[in-house]
Amino acid sequence: MPSNLITDVFFDLDHTLWDFDRNSALAFERVFRKHKIQLELSNFIREYEPINEVYWKKYREELISKQELRRGRLLDTFQIFKMELPLATIDFMANSYIEELPVNNELFSGTIEILDYLYPKYKLHIITNGFNEVQHLKLANSGINKYFKTVTTSEEVGVKKPNPIIFEAAMTKASVSPNRSIMIGDNLEADIEGARNSGMQTLFFNYKNLQINTPSLTVTELMQIKNCL
Repeated sequence: MPSNLITDVFFDLDHTLWDFDRNSALAFERVFRKHKIQLELSNFIREYEPINEVYWKKYREELISKQELRRGRLLDTFQIFKMELPLATIDFMANSYIEELPVNNELFSGTIEILDYLYPKYKLHIITNGFNEVQHLKLANSGINKYFKTVTTSEEVGVKKPNPIIFEAAMTKASVSPNRSIMIGDNLEADIEGARNSGMQTLFFNYKNLQINTPSLTVTELMQIKNCL
């Protein structure tokens, strides 16, 4: 990769810098307590996480709405435990979860260190499919918003990664061309394929150590980005 040409580095937020799984579990702990849900949290999380991934894929592909995402992932998970909750309760819990999500702001190991390293050398940006109302809170509450020149969300643009339009909109906002841009993210489809189809360089953050067949540059820890940029 001709890193000497790169001037702008675009990051995904959830599962790349912001430790979504840890923060989500803490949010659900408070939601369960608030709504007096009698279910072992670890069992719920084990079933919920893969269901949530399926719903997010459908959401990225414009197959379901935001409300269907928020409702469906809870309904399907509770159904596994044969818990039939009223739709009003599900919606109340879904809203509580969104409110609780940015309260804890655990970051991946090396986040601050790699941002400190990159910040003097490049312009840094965020491209995220997360909901508008919480993504900016996550950045502010975790103390990392100061590193980023621009933040582009899917709700703002009207399409989600991997649609090339969101990457093009982010680069337009940053006033940079694709050949001077690199996208760093954890999702091969949404982050890597989407950015590559927009002409950007890519760097896959493979923190789950997935077996992959992709020409994308890959790191398993954030601090390894130093070896690439």
